[in-house]
Order: sequence, then C-alpha cells, then structure tokens
Amino acid sequence: MVLLTSHDVLAAADRLHHLVVRTPLLTSALVDEHLGREVVVKAENMQLTGSFKVRGAFNAVAMLAPGPRGAGIVGASSGNHAQALALAGRHFGAPVTVVVPADAPDTKVQGIKALGARIVTYDRTTGRRDEIVHDLSQRYGLSVVPSADSHPVIAGAGTAAWEMLRERPDLTAILVAVGGGGLAAGTCLAASDRETTIRVYGVEPEAAADTHRSLLVGHRVEIPVPSTIADGLGHRTPGALTFEINRKLLAGVVTVPEELIADAMAFLWRHYRTTAEPSGAVAFAGLLHAAHRLPPGPIGVILSGGNVDWPRYQTLLDTTANREDHHPHAAALLR
Repeated sequence: MVLLTSHDVLAAADRLHHLVVRTPLLTSALVDEHLGREVVVKAENMQLTGSFKVRGAFNAVAMLAPGPRGAGIVGASSGNHAQALALAGRHFGAPVTVVVPADAPDTKVQGIKALGARIVTYDRTTGRRDEIVHDLSQRYGLSVVPSADSHPVIAGAGTAAWEMLRERPDLTAILVAVGGGGLAAGTCLAASDRETTIRVYGVEPEAAADTHRSLLVGHRVEIPVPSTIADGLGHRTPGALTFEINRKLLAGVVTVPEELIADAMAFLWRHYRTTAEPSGAVAFAGLLHAAHRLPPGPIGVILSGGNVDWPRYQTLLDTTANREDHHPHAAALLR
C-alpha cells in the first residue's frame, strides 16, 4: 500500500488555494487561563458547506480526469461529505449522487438538496452503505469519492492543519476528531514535515471508538453500530488507508463520554462565540478530558464542522447548562 507524505498535502494546498476558505484561528484568554495553556481553535465550521470536508472533496474531484468526472461521482456520508461533494460537483460540472442515512440531520439534508445532488438514503442500523455506493458506481458508471479512505481526500483534509501550522508553527500538539480517519491522517501528514516535533492526538466518542480499539490490538476491528450524538463519527471500522497512516503517526487516541461532547459545544459558544455540531466539538472535548496529559506548550484544536439543527443544538446546550456533575474544567468555565 502506497502511503502519502507531507508533499501530497502541500500539493493539495496549492490546488485548493482559490477554492476553499482559509478559516480563522480562534482564541480565548479565559480558556487559556483555566486550562493553564494557550489553545488555538481552527474554525472549520466557517468553511464552505460548514465543515472541513469540502477540502478533500474539492481535491478529489479536481484530480479526476474530465471524462470520468463528467460521467458523475458518488459517495457515502453522514451529511457533511455529501454537501462537500455536491458543491465540488456543481463547481466542476459533475453530476453527484450521495448515499446518506435516513436519519441524517435535516440541516445537512437541506444543504445537499440546495446544491443539486441526488440523494439515496439507507437505514443506518441495517444498511451497508459501501455496498450501495459500489452498486450505484457499477450501474451508472460513477466515480467513487470516499468520505475519508482516499489519497486525495486525505491530502485535502490535511490542508486545514497545514494552514494552522503556517500561522502557528509553535504548536506542540494538535487534537482532531476521528471518524473515518481522513482528517486525522491528513493532520498527521501536515505535521510530519516540521523541524520541531508536533504530536497529533485523535479524539473519538467512547461509544464510537473503532480506531482506538483497532490501535490497541494493532489491526482494524469492527464494532457494533455506534449510538452517539456525534453522528459524523459513527463509523464501525477505520478505513484501510487512514488506519495505516494513523497507526504510524498518531501519538494516541483520546475517548470522550457523550456528556463532555455537549459540554464542549457549550464551551465553544460561550468562549469563542462559534457554533459546533457534536462531531465538530469532539476534538475540544478531548482537550477538556486530557489537557493534563498533553505536552507543554500551545495546543491546536480543529473544530471540524458546525452543521447542526437548531432544536438539537438548543437541547444539547440546555442539557449541559442544567447538569451539575460537570467535568472539572467544565464546572469552572460553564458557570
């Protein structure tokens, strides 16, 4: 298996320069004071389509030959990759079909429809989305663009960390959510070509810790269908390519409970004035959970997305506000 290098991320950054938003870095003096370290948040919720996924989708579609691209593309997603593919397809004139779970958040579904992609739904608990994608690809001659397990998608995802490190080369660690593993793998690659060591830590919900469990035994394992508020991270097994990169380069994986994910969403709103979906807040939840275990120095956190339905967002924040048994850091900052 041919693995990528930091040069692939750099090439993707050049390719995407005029196609994606260079998202801002957010800071909070109060959070820094309470955690005893400087924290820098990469706000990919402000990216086109509301998540980092557009980086990988644009890179992958841009690299397709005109013939296959014009015939159409297909991919599976919990919602964010689907929106990103739809936008990339519209930009490059490629018809797009996306396979999404029937219970995908409405805000993501509406975004997909607005961008003109064809939607095929499946049951998250019983359906095999990869088989559906394969069947559609074979039946209609569509090029498959995976949500994570693809060379160009990984390289494109890594451009978020590449941008962050261009502005803050002094970071000692970066925390990143792990679903399919593409963002984590791309972040590892972006951090690998630095003069100083930067440790990259993946963060997963305890209920969807397929990468954590796989790393413990040294090979990919499959878990039951996860039940987590972080709908974008509900993978059953890591991708083959992403796992090989993460197995070699990740410094470790932090797992976080569901309530801390909601706490992190509240943190990000109260102290950075920015909205995160549950999956997007998971990396920050990892910071709250494991700040004491990270190397000294400034820490980077990638806020990977902000596509959340308002009623769900309000409910999760209300639950956090009413809960008395907070994580120690959360107790101090959420008062």
